[in-house]
Amino acid sequence: MTKLDGKSMDIVSDNIEKLKEIFPEVFSEGKLQFEKLEEELGKFSDKENERYNFTWNGKSESKKIALTPSTGTLRPCEEESKNFDTTQNLYIEGDNLEVLKLLQKSYHKKIKMIYIDPPYNTGKDFVYKDNFKDNIQNYLEQTGQVDSEGNKLSTNSETSGRYHSDWLNMIYPRLKLARNLLKDDGVIFISIDDNEVTNLRKVCDEIFGEDNFISLLSVENNPKGRKNSKFISVSNEFCLVYSKNKEYSCFIENIPKNIKDMKEDEDGNFVHNSGKRVLVGKNDFNKVVQNFNSEKHYTVYYSKTSSEIIFKKEQNIDIVDDGLIKNGYIRYISFNENMNFVENTYTQSKIKLLFEDNALEFKDDKIFEKNFNSTIRMKSLIVNRTYDALVNKKKIIDYKIDVKTTSAGTYLKDLFQTKESLFTAPKSIGLIELFLTLFEENDCIVLDFFSGSATTAHSVMKLNSEDNGNRKFICVQLPEETDEKSEAYKNGYKNICEIGKERIRRAGEKILEENSDKDLSELDIGFKVLKLDSSNIKKWDSDFDNVEKTLEDMVDNIKSDRTEEDLVYEILLKYGLDLTLPIETLKINDKTIYSIGYGSLVCCLDKNIDTDTVEKISELKTKFEEDYGLETIRVVFKDSSFKDSIVKTNSLQILKQNGIEEVVSI
Repeated sequence: MTKLDGKSMDIVSDNIEKLKEIFPEVFSEGKLQFEKLEEELGKFSDKENERYNFTWNGKSESKKIALTPSTGTLRPCEEESKNFDTTQNLYIEGDNLEVLKLLQKSYHKKIKMIYIDPPYNTGKDFVYKDNFKDNIQNYLEQTGQVDSEGNKLSTNSETSGRYHSDWLNMIYPRLKLARNLLKDDGVIFISIDDNEVTNLRKVCDEIFGEDNFISLLSVENNPKGRKNSKFISVSNEFCLVYSKNKEYSCFIENIPKNIKDMKEDEDGNFVHNSGKRVLVGKNDFNKVVQNFNSEKHYTVYYSKTSSEIIFKKEQNIDIVDDGLIKNGYIRYISFNENMNFVENTYTQSKIKLLFEDNALEFKDDKIFEKNFNSTIRMKSLIVNRTYDALVNKKKIIDYKIDVKTTSAGTYLKDLFQTKESLFTAPKSIGLIELFLTLFEENDCIVLDFFSGSATTAHSVMKLNSEDNGNRKFICVQLPEETDEKSEAYKNGYKNICEIGKERIRRAGEKILEENSDKDLSELDIGFKVLKLDSSNIKKWDSDFDNVEKTLEDMVDNIKSDRTEEDLVYEILLKYGLDLTLPIETLKINDKTIYSIGYGSLVCCLDKNIDTDTVEKISELKTKFEEDYGLETIRVVFKDSSFKDSIVKTNSLQILKQNGIEEVVSI
């Protein structure tokens, strides 16, 4: 029986194994020879000391901490969740550096979109320890932005010699871990102001690669401008956009067109006024026809009266079918300034399909393709606009692009029914929705590990209600205490997580209320709360001053204040399984059995298990095969579960005889 490893994914070992697969010749006696690797990559050592390099005080340590596995866990909190047993959404409370490490196995290359709004480097305090020694303790001590001795966790004043370094040390390891979670076609959006935008871009160039830079967006979040600006009234912030691999990533057109730019054709369809593509007509760019049997060479005769189209393969540009002309047909050909036939833009079969779809516009000497597309690409300058738009081929009056911070604050006031906004400078739902609609895929996972007021979660639910999408969110937030003088504190919200969770509850109900005419029975407005903590399993540390206590730990290595449900979720993490998999509770001989993911993993964490119980657990394999088509199942026990060592040995044999090879103990 193997032991379950208590650590999160070992990124270094994983990277080394990948290198061995690609470059086995650069390893000698199991060790990587860096000079050989450089040779394989066609690199030569730079003998000059001076070369372009971006570094800062603490960079090496921040790299190291990103690669150090976590031994922590995430404990379920059903009482603070909504629809705990059925929801696919997660709200995780804890230091996001440690949480990102814990998510490495379960969500490696599974996230389609990441949006974060990290703390800006404004010279004020931020609550992330700059020594990174114990981020679980950082979370547990997070009651007043002070440590166990009452000291500020981090003071990042402008007078500090490490003003930029401290911020970079905070953001670097988090982005490095976040990249691992992105799918190959995934994209990250990072909101930032002008204090660190240049440094952030250099960090992202290093982590994601310069070739994967997509855009630096300018977002008009404050149209009136900041009143305290000394030189220029700042009315915008920025958003850096990077892909995991630009070769696989793709954005769709997602901004509705202004109705003024459209007109209705004879069939009542809206067509764009300008920019129509010439398919047949004078063309000095297409190739001169060499093969007169080519699919792209044809003459079109069209009768407006009968709405008929005839294709002919003509070899002489001057010879016209007079019979068709006399019957009212108009001849259309593609030619250049030298009066030579040139290839048409589309093949004959494609233009025939367009004709059947009423997608062609016939003028005196040209045939155009009608542009029915009602959307345009998002621009790098995102400004607040209100206009009449065409949405899903319908005219929408006063369509809004609203990315203002003030609008987001007003919305929160209405949602919470308070005099003032509970959150300082919240992000706009409109902004996050713009980013979400850049993807054609609407069944994906969206991650926000600086969740704040939970705007991302709200946006995901709202957009799902509009387009029947199945997007899931994972929100991560450190429970920073609210100021005692703040509106949030006065309304009973002692930390930011309390605001975020309540916002998701209220937002979900509001969405249902506003869409009472729709069938939203499948809409997921729930969320499962998980909280960062130290492992449920005691560390093996010999204590020679307390031998009795050490021996007790050998007998039962599970912490006394932890539940079986806590253990189940730690097992999910260590196995790398989705944290929203369905968990069914079964009873066998009065013992509780947890069936996870329709039987792909079975856990029995009870005490005094006998061989009869194990026999019945093994019989579940047949049931899961019949019900769900599963061929293999894995079984997990506690080390102290069995009655004695003989039962433990026999149990292994019973399970193997029934085709269950993977048996693990914790």
